[in-house]
Amino acid sequence: MAGTGFQTIDFVIVILYLALVAFIGSVSGGKQRTTKDYFLGGSNIPWWAVAFAIVAAETSTLTFISIPGLAYVANLNFLQVTFGYLIGRIIVSFVFLPAYKKGDLTTAYGLLENRFGQTTRRYASIVFLITRVAADGVRLFATSIPLALIFKAFPLFAGLTDIQIYSISIIIITIITLIYTYTGGMKGIIWVDVLQMGIYLGGAIIALIILFNKVPGGFLTVNEFSGDVNKFALFNFSFKNFFSQPYTFIGSVIGGTFLSMASHGTDQLIVQRLLTTKTLKDSKKALIASGVIVIIQFAIFLFVGLMLFAFYKGAPIGEPGSSFAKADEIFPYFIIYNLPVGIKGLIIAGLFAAAMSTLAGSMSSLSSSAMMDLYKPTIGKNSDDKQDLFVSRMLTIFWAVVLTIVAFLFIRVLQSVVVIALSIASITYGGLLGTFLLGALFKKCDEKAAIWGFTAGIIVMVSVILIPYFMGEEPIVYWTWYTLIGTLTTLIVGNIVAYIRRH
Repeated sequence: MAGTGFQTIDFVIVILYLALVAFIGSVSGGKQRTTKDYFLGGSNIPWWAVAFAIVAAETSTLTFISIPGLAYVANLNFLQVTFGYLIGRIIVSFVFLPAYKKGDLTTAYGLLENRFGQTTRRYASIVFLITRVAADGVRLFATSIPLALIFKAFPLFAGLTDIQIYSISIIIITIITLIYTYTGGMKGIIWVDVLQMGIYLGGAIIALIILFNKVPGGFLTVNEFSGDVNKFALFNFSFKNFFSQPYTFIGSVIGGTFLSMASHGTDQLIVQRLLTTKTLKDSKKALIASGVIVIIQFAIFLFVGLMLFAFYKGAPIGEPGSSFAKADEIFPYFIIYNLPVGIKGLIIAGLFAAAMSTLAGSMSSLSSSAMMDLYKPTIGKNSDDKQDLFVSRMLTIFWAVVLTIVAFLFIRVLQSVVVIALSIASITYGGLLGTFLLGALFKKCDEKAAIWGFTAGIIVMVSVILIPYFMGEEPIVYWTWYTLIGTLTTLIVGNIVAYIRRH
């Protein structure tokens, strides 16, 4: 039977799961003797495990709760973006991966040093560190919200303020993730990611099956409550308001392609996983397979949203008297109040699984970039493997503390600031991808041209995203175009600067 809220058995399931994750991650990592063991798992991890780990790393709590909400208020148009995600990964497999594997690199930004110089490498690394801390600090805070809601239901936490409960939640999630990240290294992270992807995706499938049983007629009833809107619409070939309309076919595919090229070809969070395989062929298989898995995953979450629409009979969002203030509340509300005892605990565990995968990857990628891009070329030039491994582990602890502090800061800020922070990756991805493409496609561009182009790409994207926001206006272009705009700006400015310097 469905429960009226979170029960003790659900709480126990979540706690046992978190303990299991910490144990498996610590044990499966094995013994590390070098930074290559710690950051790359000795480069001998099976491609299929890496494929699952990539998907787990890019799937956060926000994905888990937001995508069903997107289908609830709209349709299946978002799935068009995932087609671009697959195309982008195929391009990365043949443009960037060969250079990464050939160079025997530990971080993505080592490739920029090989092409342009050490200054470009450091610049890109610092930009990555700042944006990753801001974005994943917010995600850590977002993950603490459902755990805080669970804690509030138990007498042990009675009398505590919301801020105190959020703080406790953030600390618990961080400590558990840090345990297996610190002890297991990247190998431990990847094997936990495989487990966690199975948990959160399995949870979504279970929720979908239960929804089918609760809604007579299944998918056939979805459009009964949608009026003139076709909830099953997948493709949008409209050219009206082409750049500002969400999820047109061309905008979605192009945007998804460039975003995926940036996130999976230049972001240390993902590139680090791709460098853990034995061969270039394995890295390619892992990356392309992850693109196929992502399409399936988003389809499942979108169909959960459609079934929620049928279950709640198209209940309005954000209107007076409505049960839901925003679409992101719908799936968590269904989990807590409509799933059987035990099942809801399993699915909430899946929600934490999605979050911890991203957080663990963030800790490791921040540590590896700080170590290999900034520390090793300067302070640690003459250090041995034992010293490097010690510093790497200390950096993992350091970044865990920094992420926790950032998450604490967001407890007190307005939700609108959180939205801005989550846009940070979009602000920098275009400049980062453009810089990598300058190196790959334009041989006459030197380091100064690359840095000028990178900087211009970031400035333009800050203007495009933030100026309309602070002026209270609608965005000039939709987010699917952000990475392309930043990339083109970087390429154009970089080539102009290179031309001027040659003449």
